[in-house]
Amino acid sequence: MSATPRIVVTGMGWVTPLGNDIDSVWSRLMASASGMAPITRFDASTFPTTFAAEVREPSMAPFVADERVHAHAGLNSMFALGAAVQAWRMAGLATRRPTDPRRVGLYLGAGEGVLDTINFFETNIASWDAGSQRCDGRKWIEAAKGRLSAAREIEQEPNMPLAHIARELGIRGPAFNCLTACAASTQAIGEAYSIIQRGDADVMVAGGTHTMVHPLGVTGFNRLTALSTFKGDPTKASRPFSIDRDGFVMGEGSGMVVLETLDHALARGARPLAEVAGYGSSADAFRITDIQPDGRGAAAAMLQALDQAGIDPHATRPDGRAPIDYISAHGTGTKENDSIETVAVKRVFGELAPRIPMSSIKGMMGHLIAAAGAVEFMTCVLAIERGMLPPTINHDRKDPELDLDYVSNVARAAKVDICLSNSFGFGGQNDTVVVRRFEG
Repeated sequence: MSATPRIVVTGMGWVTPLGNDIDSVWSRLMASASGMAPITRFDASTFPTTFAAEVREPSMAPFVADERVHAHAGLNSMFALGAAVQAWRMAGLATRRPTDPRRVGLYLGAGEGVLDTINFFETNIASWDAGSQRCDGRKWIEAAKGRLSAAREIEQEPNMPLAHIARELGIRGPAFNCLTACAASTQAIGEAYSIIQRGDADVMVAGGTHTMVHPLGVTGFNRLTALSTFKGDPTKASRPFSIDRDGFVMGEGSGMVVLETLDHALARGARPLAEVAGYGSSADAFRITDIQPDGRGAAAAMLQALDQAGIDPHATRPDGRAPIDYISAHGTGTKENDSIETVAVKRVFGELAPRIPMSSIKGMMGHLIAAAGAVEFMTCVLAIERGMLPPTINHDRKDPELDLDYVSNVARAAKVDICLSNSFGFGGQNDTVVVRRFEG
């Protein structure tokens, strides 16, 4: 193996509000379909936001050998298992298992599990002493019996999806989980890439999973004024880069990919889908919920990833094309994010920026929070494979200050060889991955 091995993608899987298999979800993306609808997980009729992009009828049955092994799995773990098993099967690892499971690792960007808020607060009330204004621990434990499940309690830990996947697939190598907000699964893919490059694993399953479609999640983002409160057809609520954008729509789900060295993939007869060419990460060192207004943090992550990939952002290619063919934008649909991401792209690519198409699939899938980056990375791989760019839907009223090519409303045929996938999280976490067409 060379000192700097080439890292390729050999498997992908996702569980999303638009469906669970690669082809049907891609078809819906190409058709500008929307997964937004009224919330069904709880009665949201009195909330400022009443809609989300939910995964319909989640089930582990098509993906696991024995559902009893994962009987207490929360939604995060259910989504993750579905996506990881799909990626594992596509990579051919289900029929020809790795010879050394210690050389196969996991890196997830997984969000916290769903707190059983109703039972939690009912238990708290039952143990509350109004006179002393404190919670009686003995009464708390007694009230919790039959109301709060110990097994479900542990499912709130963000590393539980990782544990379920490791058990199901027999993975015994490096295992990590990060929770860097909306950048988590892009960071997970980038760090998995780095782990393989430095020789600590031959294969990594990487991606993310999350759901925040519950009262606490919706309340929190409503309080932050980050969620859309659109009063109309939910499919029109998410409007990235439009002048009338008013926030993101909550989504949920999981995206997972299999990464491995090219040598390892070819030795076992796997087909490389694309090559990971570079990874960049930065912190804004600014406000907790705001992005650096000049886009310097986001630009730093993009520049680092491009540098690793050997791409000059200010030089056209020999055939006259821009340095890259497509940007999968973070594109949440909030006023601040879309404006600053546009500024950051201009900062990186200068006068070539208007020639690079960029779009946000969040208008169709919603914002999958910790899982968003992995799903968007996968759309880059598919754009390369299938020569199509997913659209930014609901881009009907253009913002005159946002003047780049956002692939408005309909999918577009294009020659795609190099893509850049951006993710930016609360707290100022910026992560970017460059993926390019595999050339043998």
